Amino acid sequence: MNVEKTPLQDVLLLTPRVFGDERGFFLESWNASTFRELGLDIDFVQDNHSRSARGILRGLHYQTAHTQGKLVRVVAGSVFDVAVDLRQSSPSFGQWYGVELSAENHHMLWVPPGFAHGFYVTSEMADFQYKCTDFYDPSSEVSLAWNDPAVGVKWPVPAGETPQLSGKDAQGLPWGDIPLFD
Repeated sequence: MNVEKTPLQDVLLLTPRVFGDERGFFLESWNASTFRELGLDIDFVQDNHSRSARGILRGLHYQTAHTQGKLVRVVAGSVFDVAVDLRQSSPSFGQWYGVELSAENHHMLWVPPGFAHGFYVTSEMADFQYKCTDFYDPSSEVSLAWNDPAVGVKWPVPAGETPQLSGKDAQGLPWGDIPLFD
């Protein structure tokens, strides 16, 4: 497993070893022992899988209670994946990081609790899988506005297009109105 630090403290870009031949490939996306050796002693309690079409933007989501760490990856297609640091005590507080996750590059992103997370689909269709460290709690979910200028995420939305959003995401809160973490 190759591990790269990102500009956001504690967010890691992970690339598993891929073994391939003419029949296809094999990779290990999760192994508790390997992750412990990397300093990531994580207990996952929920796996999720979403499918989205090109132009759909999901996020930027987080929970104020039952905060979730997420190990995210794409198993079909590609997305531009984003994390925003909401931890006031962090040196990267208020900053964002974005990276392409695709079925071809096999990258995974570790997004610890205390971050807003979202993605924009750049392929015709994308299957997005993620492991969570706590259960989904809709009563504590917050959506940070995907296009808030105070955060300034540079989404790869083609000129003249607007991403497709859920009703919840269309009503995302501005940076100045969201609850933050210590």
